[in-house]
Amino acid sequence: MRASKRVNRSRVAEDSVGSRDRELAGLLSQFASTMLTDFPIQAILDQLVQSIVDTLPITAAGVTLISASKEPHYIAASNESALRFERLQTFAEQGPCLLAYTSGEAVTIPNIDVEGRFPRFGPAAQSAGMVAAFAFPLRHGDGRLGALDLYCDSPGPLSTADLATAQTLADVTAAYVLNAQAREEARQACDLFRDSSLHDSLTGLPNRLLLQQRLEHAAQRGSRSHTNAAVLFADLDRFKDVNDTHGHQIGDELLVAVADRLSGLVRPGDTLARVSGDEFVFLCEDLHAAADIEVLAPRIKDAFAAPFTVSGLELSISASVGMAYAGPGEAISGQLLVDADIAMYQAKRTGAGGQEIVDIRDAPQRAARTTLEQDLQAAFSQEKLDLAYQPIVRAADGLVTGVEALLRWMHPERGPIPAVNVIDIAEANGLIGDLGTWVLRRGCSQRTQWLRDNPGQPLDLAVNVSARQLLGPGFVSTVVDVLAETGMDPRALVLEMTETVLIEDAERAMTVLADLKELGIRLALDDFGTGYCSLSYLRNFPVDILKIDRAFTAAITSDRKTEAIIAAVTALAHELELDVIAEGVETLTQNTKLLEIGCESAQGFWYAAGLPAAELSALLGAHTRAALHLPSTHPDPTQTSRPNSAPLVPAT
Repeated sequence: MRASKRVNRSRVAEDSVGSRDRELAGLLSQFASTMLTDFPIQAILDQLVQSIVDTLPITAAGVTLISASKEPHYIAASNESALRFERLQTFAEQGPCLLAYTSGEAVTIPNIDVEGRFPRFGPAAQSAGMVAAFAFPLRHGDGRLGALDLYCDSPGPLSTADLATAQTLADVTAAYVLNAQAREEARQACDLFRDSSLHDSLTGLPNRLLLQQRLEHAAQRGSRSHTNAAVLFADLDRFKDVNDTHGHQIGDELLVAVADRLSGLVRPGDTLARVSGDEFVFLCEDLHAAADIEVLAPRIKDAFAAPFTVSGLELSISASVGMAYAGPGEAISGQLLVDADIAMYQAKRTGAGGQEIVDIRDAPQRAARTTLEQDLQAAFSQEKLDLAYQPIVRAADGLVTGVEALLRWMHPERGPIPAVNVIDIAEANGLIGDLGTWVLRRGCSQRTQWLRDNPGQPLDLAVNVSARQLLGPGFVSTVVDVLAETGMDPRALVLEMTETVLIEDAERAMTVLADLKELGIRLALDDFGTGYCSLSYLRNFPVDILKIDRAFTAAITSDRKTEAIIAAVTALAHELELDVIAEGVETLTQNTKLLEIGCESAQGFWYAAGLPAAELSALLGAHTRAALHLPSTHPDPTQTSRPNSAPLVPAT
């Protein structure tokens, strides 16, 4: 405990006043320097109350936060006496601290012996050793956050100058508390955003992104421990029949039931993820032999032996399973997921509930694994790839402001291949540079053709760029060449990237992005917060647009946390003068909620799916006005989602 500091507070020499002013200036300067730091609020306030004791003629100080909906709670005290007095006021539900908070005015008790305003607190405080106390509201506009309390072990008033100084310190304390609370709320929202972005909104399982991260960690552990890993890719058989027969609500409930049952098969330390639609993936680590994983496939098959009970219905379904097994270290990579996917399709050809294993250490199996890579090479060289274009609209009225170019590959045997798989393969075999350039050139050329056929039509073009493509040699030069070849207005080009670009090589990324901005190109940060969610990206990197992932949009009407996260991210983006686009808008309710939050732009099936270039051309050509509007409400107001078969007709 600090030594007693007895002073005559009513008489202070002028030189002491000057010294006090210098001490106050130094204290305020020190305090201001912490305002923009990430120092914990508790540590800063503990130091503050101690510095106040050193500056003013008092023996102890404390800060208590108060709100109308919560009990007062202590947050800082200079010594045990101050802590005791703060707690006494909370216990007694009265005292100078609470009165200063409720009244908004300073409360002085020069001598507790003659104080009669606090019949419960006064005697207890006197017994605890309090002699004099002074409380000052932590003011915030017309409201208060709590109070700063000063205590003395000798009776007598504070001087007018000391009272003014104390209120100044209380106001500064309030400013710091508000600043720290804002930082903490932003951090919590960011953490929630990150956690939600790594998990499937329907089942709560890890999603593809988190699975990729855990694959990377498995590779690092495997290189150290020399253990093996495997991926099992399970795809439900004829799941589309369930949706077509019973509706998507029953289909979603079935997926949740499947996730629950499969979760019972996961060993501690392994991962079960839902990577898309009806596809589930097991990542099994610390294996010693292929036999360790081969026993799991029959267990997955057995998990589907009993029917699933969903909303009173008994549904029977099976799953085809593909397995990919790898040795330690560098053999464990994202390629395992591609291999297991290939094995799953091989298993599907054998009939419902089939299973297939791929050991990537085995030469014949490696040859089988390269089939899809070769098919992609052939499709690219033979111009069998295509682009679809999904409109991006102003959410308030459906005004089309741009389109996003989406890569499409229809495999002759396997059907449509997800774009994310195409990119994974292209990055693995070195095709990504040529493929990315083709997408950019094709999209820019198509926009130029649309504007030639429909003069005056405002239309931005958004093109996705992978990290390896953007950070590769000559990317900016390639963009310059494409702009020149196609006559594309750089101000209408939006390059979309994920945070992977910003963390893979931050220095290189900064240079490339700055060069692109010099060209007039706008930059969009797709899936902001996915995996890392560092606010410094928004401060340091020259992005213009934030895109909210479809997983958040899907849950906005059913999960208050998701709604709060989207609202926080949207508000943050607008403070930074960034535009916000929500992806995956599929219902009127979602669109309305996004509008209430302040999200100005949207894309998704509620407006239109990805359209072939010819269909979008026809849509543009059929419209006689300069601006194209897609319907923002369905003709039937009782219908909350737009059927896939609904014709896309411009409003007239």
